[in-house]
Amino acid sequence: MTQTETKKPGTPGRFSRWMQHRANARLIRKVRNGKGKFWGMDVLVLHTVGRRTGERRETPLAWFDDGSGGRVIVASGGGAHHPDWHANLFAKPDQAAYELPGDPPVSATPERLEGAERERVWQIVAEASPQIAKYQAKSDRVYPLIRLQPR
Repeated sequence: MTQTETKKPGTPGRFSRWMQHRANARLIRKVRNGKGKFWGMDVLVLHTVGRRTGERRETPLAWFDDGSGGRVIVASGGGAHHPDWHANLFAKPDQAAYELPGDPPVSATPERLEGAERERVWQIVAEASPQIAKYQAKSDRVYPLIRLQPR
């Protein structure tokens, strides 16, 4: 970015993105080595395909068990906007997969939770992770909840 360019409000700068990529790579290695906890939350690796680039993407995310047999993830994106993986996931849902600690990737169908089902699952997420509920309370947008159902 040159001095005359401006970044969109709410987006991270070059250094922040570099740090995030490094932290994500480290967490992905931990999950693949069988260690699936971060800040007390269960972690999976979400596999998506870039909606514009077509490149494979991997993102470590906390997941929650809602009793459905799927894995529920939260698209918090730091509060300001939906994260990139959210747009990629729904642009190419047939190419979605996830990895649990020490296991190979599992193809999945993403389902956006709405209405009463979202509220039921949100209570599970908020109880399991009070810090996510705290971030949601500070945000003007409602965090999407997505259930990854194994195919």
